[in-house]
Amino acid sequence: MGNKLGEDNEIVGRSLAFQQVLNLVRMVANSDSVTLIQGETGTGKELIARALHYQSSRSQGPFVTLNCAAIPGALLESELFGHERGAFTGACAQTKGRFQLADRGTLFLDEIGDLPLELQPKLLRALQEQEFERLGSSQTIRVNVRVIAATNQNLAELVAAKKFRADLYYRLNVIPICLPPLRERVEDVPLLVEHFVRKYSLRFNKPIGPIPHEVMEVLQAHDWPGNIRELQNFIERALVFSSGSVLCLPLMDLKRMTKQPSDAHTLAEAEREHILGVLRETDGRIGGLSGAATRLGLPRTTLVYKMRKLGIETRRPHRTRPIHHLPDEAWNAAAAFSRGVGAA
Repeated sequence: MGNKLGEDNEIVGRSLAFQQVLNLVRMVANSDSVTLIQGETGTGKELIARALHYQSSRSQGPFVTLNCAAIPGALLESELFGHERGAFTGACAQTKGRFQLADRGTLFLDEIGDLPLELQPKLLRALQEQEFERLGSSQTIRVNVRVIAATNQNLAELVAAKKFRADLYYRLNVIPICLPPLRERVEDVPLLVEHFVRKYSLRFNKPIGPIPHEVMEVLQAHDWPGNIRELQNFIERALVFSSGSVLCLPLMDLKRMTKQPSDAHTLAEAEREHILGVLRETDGRIGGLSGAATRLGLPRTTLVYKMRKLGIETRRPHRTRPIHHLPDEAWNAAAAFSRGVGAA
């Protein structure tokens, strides 16, 4: 079974990379320190933020969210700190901001990399002093809020480009949590598929039988650039169009979405030959002190991902081959199952 944390039990995974994230969540949940969650789009940053909140002593308090990219910059200060009546055109009543609404709880600031530069000093003060003023007011309001921020951008690069304040970055990065992309935790794909199938089969009242190994193999081989969100949407779409107890997955859509290898990629070819040479020297061993990952100076998960992209097979080829390297017979078998051969 996968490990599940949080209020809505949506966090599923047992891969080593994800276990390390969950262990860190358990370790820092009761800390009031500012936490920065980083990861690609669709990796589940808000779910981790909710897990931090519901595992903490603040779990009985509010969990308030704000997407910094979804609100125009002119309105964002009001959303964060509130405003007084008459503070600007259309301000007809005193309004509390998200910081005040989150008092004694947690404030989750998503897409923090999109916060306008002119607003960053006021956020920095609120983080450091736990106090602020509403727009149109000189009265200082004190709060007790834990702030969790998230981004799919590289804030260090934004700081270097002078698009993000260095002092705010350091204040946000007290406890960094980095979520691995789904391509680096392929062991979790079957768990996630089964989880989403159960979820949507209940919602649509469509009991679905076990998913054949051939189909799961193809799902594990796909890169999932949209990560868990893409996989979830893919399974939901499959449930909508399935009839009977066989899940009809549009697997050929995945094959069309995957870029085909190009003979012009000489750099990739050189990298492939280099990795193959190191693997020969280590007798195929990837991890450990004498493994290929150590010799190449790479994390084990990164090397496995590169091998899969470059078509380098290991003892478990369905975890390491890119989707365009699966043999046609595997595609045909998986596609037959996905069309529901049992209906014949």
